[in-house]
Amino acid sequence: MNTKHEAAQAIREARAQRRTIARISETHGITGLAQAYKVAEINTLARLAEPGRRIVGLKVGLTSKSVQQQLGVDQPDFGVLFDDMEHMDNDTVPMARLIQPRVEAEVALIVGTDLAGETLSWSEFLRGLAYALPALEIVDSVIQDWKITLVDTVADNASSALYVLGNQPVDVGRLDLGALGMQMGINGQTVSVGAGAACLGHPLRAAYWLARTMAERGQSLKAGQVILSGALGPMVPLQAGDAVHASMGALGCVSCRMA
Repeated sequence: MNTKHEAAQAIREARAQRRTIARISETHGITGLAQAYKVAEINTLARLAEPGRRIVGLKVGLTSKSVQQQLGVDQPDFGVLFDDMEHMDNDTVPMARLIQPRVEAEVALIVGTDLAGETLSWSEFLRGLAYALPALEIVDSVIQDWKITLVDTVADNASSALYVLGNQPVDVGRLDLGALGMQMGINGQTVSVGAGAACLGHPLRAAYWLARTMAERGQSLKAGQVILSGALGPMVPLQAGDAVHASMGALGCVSCRMA
């Protein structure tokens, strides 16, 4: 077994056993983004080999300067969303598969037509979007105390865990997502405040970065897939029993309870 497969196995086992591990960038010598994405790909293929498992979207991570500062990184990354990660507004979300979860409020974008082509233009990208939804992303890391490097979070599928989507889709063209305000509370107390501009300057620009990045890798975003475009403000730790509510102006609200 080579180093990348050993690192992937270490991450899989840590998630299955709900325990943290040391940085795989150090314990397994994973260096550079190419190696880190290869580790993530190995685990993506392992998950797809499970009965009924399929990819339903992608997430952009580390788009907010505040989150980058929290984690000591300086550029975005991406991860894969599987069908069993999705929850709906006001769902009770189980903690059973989580290790050290945190939550952040985001704009979700739903792809209307396939976004393919190595030189995907801005206008082609915009034409391919169907609508937007408010979302909560519950991120989780296998790395001890969230002391991650960019390589560690990329290898761990961009620290993806679960996500919650709002009920009412809104036409993307009707919203100024860059000026969108966000306020997130836990148990009635405001814990995170932000705006669309915090997400790589604009949530659509973050999603466009993802679409072009995937196109460069020979992969396209498919009609019906969800894009989690990135945090609008700081992420916050979660505990069992927490009630989370995020309000995003004209985009609406989204809530869940952890159990």
